[in-house]
This record gives sequence, structure tokens and C-alpha cells, in this order.
Amino acid sequence: MAFQDKTLKCKDCGNDFIFTVGEQEFYAEKGFENEPQRCRDCRNARKRNDGGDRTAQREMHEAVCAECGVTTQVPFKPRNDRPIYCRDCFNAKK
Repeated sequence: MAFQDKTLKCKDCGNDFIFTVGEQEFYAEKGFENEPQRCRDCRNARKRNDGGDRTAQREMHEAVCAECGVTTQVPFKPRNDRPIYCRDCFNAKK
């Protein structure tokens, strides 16, 4: 199958972008059936916002490390029936 560059319209910003022959070959090799819907800038922005710094999106809770006593933050509501560890103590226990 001979591919040719295609001009597509980004569904986020509405700008036209080129779906290159190389990208089409990559999509075909991976078995992707759908063409991209976003330009490279909008894809990168979406990745940064969705999957980037997850701690910024989570509600953090303060807790005291059961090992060293330092105050730390965890992404879950601490319960009294289980010990909480700071990052350093948690990694040391692994």
C-alpha cells in the first residue's frame, strides 16, 4: 500500500496538520486503525495535562511516618489500622 501525506484537521485547535507517510507507516505497523485526531502540539499538551504530574491532580493528605516520625504527604486518606511511611522509609522497606 503506497501512502501519501494527508492533511487532517485537529479536533482540539482546529488547525490543519500533516499526517506524514512515515507516521502512516508506523500506524499501519502497529495495527492502529484510526487516524490521529490531534496535531502534535495538542497531543503533547494533552499528555502533559493528563498523565504528567499526577500528584498535582490528587488530593494529598498529611501523615506521620511510622518509621522515622517525619511529616509526609500521601495520596490516600490515612487510617489508624495501617502504618504510613515517608518515601525514604517506604523505599528502604522494599
